Amino acid sequence: MKIIVGLGNPERRYEGTRHNIGFSAVTRLADDYGINWDIHKHKAVCGTGYIEGEKVLLAKPQTYMNLSGESVRELVDYYKVEPEDVLVIYDDISLDVGQLRIREKGSAGGHNGIKNIILHLGTDTFPRIKIGVGAKPAGWELADYVLARFPDKEEPVIREALERVSKAVEVICVDGIQSAMNQYNRKVDKG
Repeated sequence: MKIIVGLGNPERRYEGTRHNIGFSAVTRLADDYGINWDIHKHKAVCGTGYIEGEKVLLAKPQTYMNLSGESVRELVDYYKVEPEDVLVIYDDISLDVGQLRIREKGSAGGHNGIKNIILHLGTDTFPRIKIGVGAKPAGWELADYVLARFPDKEEPVIREALERVSKAVEVICVDGIQSAMNQYNRKVDKG
């Protein structure tokens, strides 16, 4: 079983923001694979189903971004999985809008949600998919930038990125993370 965690903030006012792209990604997975959000425990909203024969639990922690590790720890303990079986999907300001970066492990890179997950799991060895949301423009506060919505011109790029995330997760479930890294860790063609 794989636990696929999308990071974000739970309130409606955060929907569609850069920081909630992880929630958007697991919502896309739920839509693509007919998974219902019908479990409300472990400080998360969850749904179980199958992706290409692999049993998965999709999760949206309800702890707010900076405490995401509390929910992930509860999920890992309850479902008795190893950190390597937890796939975390989240925003990354160091990547161009829509670019994906898949990793088997790594540091938090300044992301407070990932920092908290590493703290609670006691390891940075868990796979992740980073979705580029673009660099903070000069003069913006970081919090204001990541809590802002994507401008209309970036919406098609984000929709396409979420489609690629869904396909990358399928590859991870079928062929493993190395195969997904080989296929999806490349620059987005801006045409």
